[in-house]
Amino acid sequence: MTTSLRCFTAYDVRGKVPEEFNADIALRIALAVVRHCAVGTMVVGRDMRLSSPEIAEAVMVGLAAHGIDVIDIGLCGTEEVYHAVFSGADKGVEGGIMITASHNPVEYNGMKIVERQARPVSRDNGLVEIARMAGDETWSRQMCAHKPARPGRCTRITDKQAYIAHLLNTVDCAIMRPLRIVVNSGNGCAGPIVDLLAPHLPFDFIRLHHEPDGRFPNGVPNPLLPEKREATAMAVRAHRADLGIAWDGDCDRCFFYDENGRFIEGYYIVGLLATTMLQHHPGATILHDPRLVWNTREMVLAAGGIPVMTRTGHAFIKAAMRSLDAVYGGEMSAHHYFRAFGYCDSGMLPWLLLCGLMSRSGQKLSALCDERMAAYPVSGEINSKVDDPDAVIARIEQRYADGVRDDTDGLSVEYPRFRFNLRRSNTEPVLRLNVETRGEANLLRQKTEELLQLIRV
Repeated sequence: MTTSLRCFTAYDVRGKVPEEFNADIALRIALAVVRHCAVGTMVVGRDMRLSSPEIAEAVMVGLAAHGIDVIDIGLCGTEEVYHAVFSGADKGVEGGIMITASHNPVEYNGMKIVERQARPVSRDNGLVEIARMAGDETWSRQMCAHKPARPGRCTRITDKQAYIAHLLNTVDCAIMRPLRIVVNSGNGCAGPIVDLLAPHLPFDFIRLHHEPDGRFPNGVPNPLLPEKREATAMAVRAHRADLGIAWDGDCDRCFFYDENGRFIEGYYIVGLLATTMLQHHPGATILHDPRLVWNTREMVLAAGGIPVMTRTGHAFIKAAMRSLDAVYGGEMSAHHYFRAFGYCDSGMLPWLLLCGLMSRSGQKLSALCDERMAAYPVSGEINSKVDDPDAVIARIEQRYADGVRDDTDGLSVEYPRFRFNLRRSNTEPVLRLNVETRGEANLLRQKTEELLQLIRV
């Protein structure tokens, strides 16, 4: 008998605990992962959620009982699992599991899965088959009953110095000037990493919601939600800080606030990081997602780089980065990918690089962004719940049939003065709209309203 496990998404595993995701389901999934990916040594890490220790322990004990060597790195950010896998490849590390539900509400948990070299396991390269195996009751019983001649070893590694050294060696610490920085970890996993980096940097950190706490006493750590931004903004203004930084729960995304407490859309950060990387890697390839493109393309070309658009989503971007040997890839959703970090996304390297840019240029973040924001104003991503996404997209296609169309990811239509992208959600009947113009704020408002009327009719 095969049951449909509701916790599988396009890119990872997430579900409500215990009805959709629990220790038993997690172990079944982990066993399916090692069978599908032929893994012999697995890294396991976990976030701060209250259910994470029990789930991680069940996965590690169960894998070891089935002959898999396990490296337990304990409480960590998702990128620490990535680092442990790609940096441990020459030592036989073949995969990793991070127990996390990222920015989901407190009652959720899940898994992010990578194989050799920290390559992501997603719907397009194995997650569907893993879901099938994990949901097969007969297969699961047989796997759980089978015990190898030699159980696996479970090694606990708490020393994070190799990971910290990798971050610091990727940036130029010598140019950093003293900055006052508000850091809001959202009671997620970022706080301990900031504390390990702090002795090596000339920064004065104002710590906000700093301790990992799976109860989320200050709300779900998701700075993409406008209502979650004010605490960081207020702290920046109150402490007259140079910069504000906030992370999601597993700290693989970071978000920025200028010295006035203004939230900076991730789109503009992509352009800044791209130009920073091109200073050190002239002529390199830079990847970007299709939702908003004009500012990034202009900045990359001006810096002598090669901009390449790819599908949204970490699995697609990481694959394209490896194929093209791109030095950096950025999404407007605050995922930033680096060749120097195993082609993986990091929530720590972006703010270190941005501080380096501010130090080198002597400019405040507002000065670095103001001109770009005026040149290419954006709507921000607007979500609309609809009954029939296909019908809505067909209506939009007909209305804007005279524009230049691109189907890289969702529907993108471009005109000389404005451009938009409309994408389906992977998990719910929601359409996501992004609009940009060439320096015309009034046109931006007009076209955004026009599109929303067609979407929400």
